[in-house]
Amino acid sequence: MEERLNWIKLEPSAWLHVEPLKGGIAIHGVLSQRYKSSKSFLDIVDTKHRDLAIKLLSKPWWSPGRWSASKPNVLGTQHADLSGNDRFQMVWANMALHSAANPQSLIRRWHELLATDGFLMFSCLGPDSLRELRPIFDAEGWMEPAHAFTDMHDWGDMLVAQGFGEPVLDMERITLSYETPERLLQDLRGLGRNLSTRRFPALRGRGWHDRLKKSLLHHLADPADGGRLKLSFEIIYGHAVKPQRALTMQPQLRLSLEEMRQALRSGRPANPSKGQP
Repeated sequence: MEERLNWIKLEPSAWLHVEPLKGGIAIHGVLSQRYKSSKSFLDIVDTKHRDLAIKLLSKPWWSPGRWSASKPNVLGTQHADLSGNDRFQMVWANMALHSAANPQSLIRRWHELLATDGFLMFSCLGPDSLRELRPIFDAEGWMEPAHAFTDMHDWGDMLVAQGFGEPVLDMERITLSYETPERLLQDLRGLGRNLSTRRFPALRGRGWHDRLKKSLLHHLADPADGGRLKLSFEIIYGHAVKPQRALTMQPQLRLSLEEMRQALRSGRPANPSKGQP
């Protein structure tokens, strides 16, 4: 995702980092170094995650990084108050969309948080992710291990439907290997939640957990790689811009304050004789 920023000329004056603990907090320092004069904000729902993220991104007063220009400046990072009229020039959302129960609503929210001509950077899991797990669960008679992940072409359609312009999406497939079933399951817990309506509706017992680990070891271990367990992931990357809203005259025209400002700057204000902003 960070490499794809080379394609974008706009340098944000303020940018929003969505759930950094879930999407990789280390990138925050990299982005702060890239955009040294920009203000950074965090969008974190869980209060404990919020406090931990701010703590991890802060440096003690004696740290040389507070005065060194070669170090990422993340001391100004704060949790964003998204209830106001502030808008961002970039929303950074790594590995968030596939965990959203209502992804179109989340995309619409990001669109609202962006200033006109601002841009969204995101990544998520694609439909070929965890493909080795589904036949294992099916053979054992278990319910779905994960919900079906969305194809990148469908993400593009959703972005356009929610007002984004010029979406660019691509993908890559990677294979991760694990020494033990326990390490594999630990990784899966950090990647999101199972939103499938066909998932097991209650808690599993210890016996099932032991059976799961044995099944993973039996089906996923690769003898050619020292018995390491292999699991496939499809990673979708995307970015899109928030274009200026085209003003079409209607009997009643409703504009946000920011949209009105943009219309006035462009020299195309709404016509009060034909519409009411």
